[in-house]
Amino acid sequence: MLDFPTWKKMWLWGLTLIACFTAMPSLFSAANIRWPDALPEPTVNLGLDLAGGSHILLEANPSQVAAQRLENMEESVRTTMRNAEPRIRIGDVSTAGGQLSFILDNVGDLDRARELLLPQINGDGLTREWDLTVQDGQRMVLTPTDDGIEQAVTDAMDSATEVVRRRIDALGTREPTIIRQGDTRIVVQVPGLQDPDQLKDLLGQTAKLEFKLVCRNALPTDVQAGIAPIGCEIFPYSETSDTPGMFEAVQRLGGIRGDSLTNAQAGISQDTNEDVVNIQFDPQGGARFAQLSTENVGQRFAIILDGEVISSPFFREPILGGSAQISGGFTAETANQLAISLNSGALPVDLKVIEERTVGPDLGADSIRKGLLAMLIGSVAVIALMIATYGRFGVYATIALFFNVLIILGIMAVLNTTLTLPGIAGFVLTIGAAVDANVLINERIREERKRGRRVVAAVENGYKEASRAIYDANITNFIAGVLLFLFGSGPVRGFAVVLIVGLFTSVFTAVVLTRMWVAGWLRKARPSDLNL
Repeated sequence: MLDFPTWKKMWLWGLTLIACFTAMPSLFSAANIRWPDALPEPTVNLGLDLAGGSHILLEANPSQVAAQRLENMEESVRTTMRNAEPRIRIGDVSTAGGQLSFILDNVGDLDRARELLLPQINGDGLTREWDLTVQDGQRMVLTPTDDGIEQAVTDAMDSATEVVRRRIDALGTREPTIIRQGDTRIVVQVPGLQDPDQLKDLLGQTAKLEFKLVCRNALPTDVQAGIAPIGCEIFPYSETSDTPGMFEAVQRLGGIRGDSLTNAQAGISQDTNEDVVNIQFDPQGGARFAQLSTENVGQRFAIILDGEVISSPFFREPILGGSAQISGGFTAETANQLAISLNSGALPVDLKVIEERTVGPDLGADSIRKGLLAMLIGSVAVIALMIATYGRFGVYATIALFFNVLIILGIMAVLNTTLTLPGIAGFVLTIGAAVDANVLINERIREERKRGRRVVAAVENGYKEASRAIYDANITNFIAGVLLFLFGSGPVRGFAVVLIVGLFTSVFTAVVLTRMWVAGWLRKARPSDLNL
């Protein structure tokens, strides 16, 4: 137990010093001292309660999900019936009342149509998404089920949360907190961001991109009056387009959606020297775009972003490369924001900011000062008590405590974790846990001496027997920390991270390092008694 060969000492000291070195950039940053650029710079990020930042609460409208599902089902039904062999002809298609209904031209196709629709209405087989009924022997009615709508809303919110996370990460901010709240809300906290306007603009943009053909038979006067031909719908032109305030009629179904994109990048048009966004489709989307452009050469198509037409150019020739260019009065900043939004994916549902708070850095600085003051007072009191009670062994415990704090900071910096105010509380708790381990060891050594054991045997048995109780206690705390991390969120998880890391470092410093130092002292001084 007290045998430490040279290689083991070098290994333990090397591991300790490396961990302490990784804590230096964070300490330099806290002291406003510049860290050398040539050296690695792992740092601990400060949470919203310490660094200040922006807090935004977003809310979605679930009715949009139901409307989108109805439109998708209509397009799917039309495609399925059109591609059937032989083709099944339908008419009088209606989406009134949140239901999709249509009449079969030939009643003899009823069984075949029902069989073709069964895979679509059953969804994944776990949740029945649609109810299929037949009215008057010829009209088929598809009604969305409550379970299907609930599952669709859940999937949409999960997808929206992930899209929000990708967009914020693209801004280069560190350690945002993005969590679901209830069924239709998302909480976004970004430490260090004092101006939330850019964040709100980015999150408020749905980035729903569509390419749809312009209706050929639409009269301009009717379109401006809000009258669209059958099978068409009207969209306004955006304020940044060439014709703001005007409207365009496009085909309601068909076209290509932005979910086929694989890449979007802001750039400059070589022809017009204006800011544009270059997009690239996946193979399937590229094939559909090539087919759409080939079949409609000479016809206009509308590029629709979030329900507004940003441009309506002509297909002058087939576009076969799977790439396209979006223009529409962009600036360099708006083009870059649109590229970020398109790359992160379209939000499946609009998100509205219903609450906004900005936490100033002064409050965080005050929290840091008070937290560090509490840790300093507690540490000084503990150190004084340990040295007064255990002498040399108390000094070893104090040095181990110092290394423990540095190692925790170093590990958190390497893991790029975020330190919150509860995290500082976790620091204070780990200090107590580390000292508690040394108290158990020293008291056990004292008991062994009272039983008449020699110095070396007393120290060896003291570490051996006390380690069992230390490991048991830390395993229990570790389980509690893991549960807090898995089921908690935000500051609770920050506390759990510091607690878990501190459990490992306290055992390492309080048990392993102090035992190495005590063994070296015993071998060198060979004392006849211990001042315990």
